[in-house]
Amino acid sequence: MTEQMQAEIAELNLRLEEIDDPRRSYALVQERIRSYRKHGYQVPEALALMERRLAADCRLESQGR
Repeated sequence: MTEQMQAEIAELNLRLEEIDDPRRSYALVQERIRSYRKHGYQVPEALALMERRLAADCRLESQGR
């Protein structure tokens, strides 16, 4: 992973900490993943992990937990 990717992921992490709604956070992460794929880059594992974690958070919230 390049330094630029690391910086982008760190910035995204900061933005996610400010958002209370996991659905909005999940949407932002998916948007970033789509951007990487669109430009032909491999999705960084840290970003894929964030997506999985937020998907789980969304499922839990939808179940009222």
